[in-house]
Formats: sequence, structure tokens, C-alpha cells
Amino acid sequence: MKLLVTGGAGFIGSAVVRRAIALGHEVVNLDSLTYAANLENVAGVSSSNLYSFEQADIRDRARLDEIFATHRPDAVMHLAAESHVDRSIDGPGDFILTNINGTFNLLEAARGYWQRAGKPEGFRFHHISTDEVFGSLGEEGQFTEETPYDPRSPYSASKAASDHLVRAWHETYGLPVVLTNCSNNYGPFHFPEKLVPVVILNALHGRPIPVYGAGLNVRDWLYVEDHADALLTVVQRGQLGRSYNIGGENEARNIDLVRTICALMDEMHPAGAPHDRLITFVTDRPGHDARYAIDPKRIREELGWRPSVTLEQGLRKTVRWYLDNEAWWRPLLARQGVGQRLGTKA
Repeated sequence: MKLLVTGGAGFIGSAVVRRAIALGHEVVNLDSLTYAANLENVAGVSSSNLYSFEQADIRDRARLDEIFATHRPDAVMHLAAESHVDRSIDGPGDFILTNINGTFNLLEAARGYWQRAGKPEGFRFHHISTDEVFGSLGEEGQFTEETPYDPRSPYSASKAASDHLVRAWHETYGLPVVLTNCSNNYGPFHFPEKLVPVVILNALHGRPIPVYGAGLNVRDWLYVEDHADALLTVVQRGQLGRSYNIGGENEARNIDLVRTICALMDEMHPAGAPHDRLITFVTDRPGHDARYAIDPKRIREELGWRPSVTLEQGLRKTVRWYLDNEAWWRPLLARQGVGQRLGTKA
């Protein structure tokens, strides 16, 4: 299968690229290389004859048409997006332009290509989204594929809009689509503005570890390499027009996650122990959703997929990776906004 992966130099996208090539798929990595992208994420496969790279913006329709005509993919895996909630609070415009307008452009480019090719039965447009579109849960319950949308941030609202566009293109034009909504990802190559790498790197440097509010917000944590495996399963075997929730089956409060990472740092980097002394509670994010939790029954029962890594195993792998890969993360600390508190303008 020849895959066009948008956002393939990002965190989740690069995991998909690496996994797809390991499985023998051809991959065209389309990425505009914004601040959170890094071609070092795919350096391990970039010399493969199965890999090619196109620097392009999904907001550029003419460029998309050119890429489809040149590479003639069997499937699109659409991961390119602005994805940091705090940045969406400070500057929602980029999220609207990329996540909504960009998805529209990609859908139209894919539809034109699919129609000109005679509507091949095997073509797929796989839209990758987030569980944040469902809003916030109370202490009980889980998100299912039938949960009503209730986004609470500019980021989640823009992703909800893109989900609706994809479904509309399937219903109106017959474009063969599948959709997935995932829980919080973590793992190697995670850009150092998100919670897990922030905790690891601040602990490593003896800096305060910021925890929003009282740290009681609950998330379901999904190891990124498990997620990549699930996405490739869905694009090949998912039912057309259907959505699949992908979860890690690993719920944890933010404060407990942070303390687990601190304990792993005590073990692997004892020079700064105890690292939990660095935990600092800060003003909560505006509109911070209380709890996310995924019911993964559909993907488990229909496609036979479930996560292979527990939260303890995944965090141990992740901490070890950051300690061993300073050459990767060190240059990223100088990028715009990294290390600063964002999302306070509301």
C-alpha cells in the first residue's frame, strides 16, 4: 500500500511513518515543517527506498493536487494539524486555517484525485482526530463513537469541525473515509511543550514542574507506537464511513502521572532525587476538561486491536528515551514558545 501521510514529521505522524515502512508500505511524508515538526523524527527511515518527502502546506490546494498526481497514493492518513490547546487559546486563527481550511483543501484534492482515477474501491481517506471533540466527562462513563460532540477549546472545536467535514464528504460525495479519535498520546519524539516531556526535562534540569490546578484532571494515556499500529489497522481494515475510538486503557490523574515520572527519574537519574519536590501547582488552564476516557470496544471487537503497553511500561520507555536522546530534544528547547506558560490570555 502507498500511503500519503500528512504531518509525518510530527509526533504521531512520524510514528506512523516509521511503523508503516517497517511493515513494508510505501510512504509519502507531506509536512509543512512548522515549529513542532522535526525531520529527525524520521531520520531512521529517510534513506529507505519506500520513503519520500514533500514539504507542503495543506492550505495550498494547488500543491496538494500536484502531490496527488505525482505520487498516486492508495490511501491518505491525515494527521497534519495544530494540536496544542494552550497555543489555541492564545492564537486560535492558525487552528482554524490549518485544521478546518486545510482539511477542506485535502478532502477536495483527494476527491478530485479519486474521481479522476475512476473511484478505485481500495482508496481510503483516514482522518485522525482526538477525543477532545467529545468535551468533558464526570467521574464515571466513557466516550463512545456515538457520544455527542461538545468541544470546549479552540483546538477541539477546530478538530470537531474537521471531523464533520470528513463525514459530509463521505455522505455527499461518496468519498471512502474512515475516522479515528484517540486519547492522549505520549512516547519518544514528543515535542517538549506537552506534559510528559515537560515533566521529564524539567526534572532533569531541576526546574519547577508545573501542574495545572490541583492536578486532578484525568486522561487516558496511549503509547504513541501503539497508536501508530492502531491507525494502520484502521486504514487497512476499518469499515467505510465508520469511526473508531482508540484508547490506551490507562486512565490516570495528571498529578499521579507526574509523580510516576518523578519516581522513574529518581531511579534512572538519582542525582536530582527526589524529583517530586519540584512539583509546583499553577493556575489552571481556561476551560480545562475534567476527564477523558475512551471505550475501545468497537476497535477491539471489529478489528481485534488493543494496546500492548501499560502506562508504567510506556512511561519507563519514554523516560529512558529522553535521557538517552539529548541530541534530539536540546535544539527544540530554543523554538518559539517552548518553556513558556501559554494559554493564559483568556
